[in-house]
Amino acid sequence: MNRFVCFLLLMGLSAGAAAQGADGASGLKYTFVEVGYGQLNFDDPDVDGDGFGIGGSYALTDQFHLFANYRTASLDFDIDATDMNVGFGFNSPISDTIDVVATLSYVYVEFDQATLGSADDNGLGGGIGLRALMTPQIELFGGVEYVDLSDSGSDTALGAGIRYNFNEKFAAGLAGDWSDDASSYTLTGRMYF
Repeated sequence: MNRFVCFLLLMGLSAGAAAQGADGASGLKYTFVEVGYGQLNFDDPDVDGDGFGIGGSYALTDQFHLFANYRTASLDFDIDATDMNVGFGFNSPISDTIDVVATLSYVYVEFDQATLGSADDNGLGGGIGLRALMTPQIELFGGVEYVDLSDSGSDTALGAGIRYNFNEKFAAGLAGDWSDDASSYTLTGRMYF
């Protein structure tokens, strides 16, 4: 169950960290609101499900931003899961079209099942990744995320995705996250400000 809890949080963290969005020197944006639908697959325990989330990022300067994400999921065996993270990020261009992004956040997760009751946990998460603007419309992103919870232990996941910018205000993305015992796939819609 510990890896299960950690991965659920990692999925939310990586979606937020890779996607943080003021216009920086690279042309990537760090102020936005995003909604998404995700599919979750766990190997141990063997539990699958899907859920919805909302998140956003606000650029404080060209290199620093705040972010928050909230997600809820319905899993097998009537398990309801909720997680959130709130954090601080640093982004810096390493070329005209590529940013390195580092994040640190507070994370919280809660599970509820009618027969077994509910449980919650909290801790810290962090990550590092790249965002690359391949064309004005296509962005690729990826990175590694780590979460350390008070009671459930720690886990690491890799994430990657692609985002298509329809115009300067709207984008859609597809992302995947993978750890030792779990995987997830998320479809998102984003509005930049």
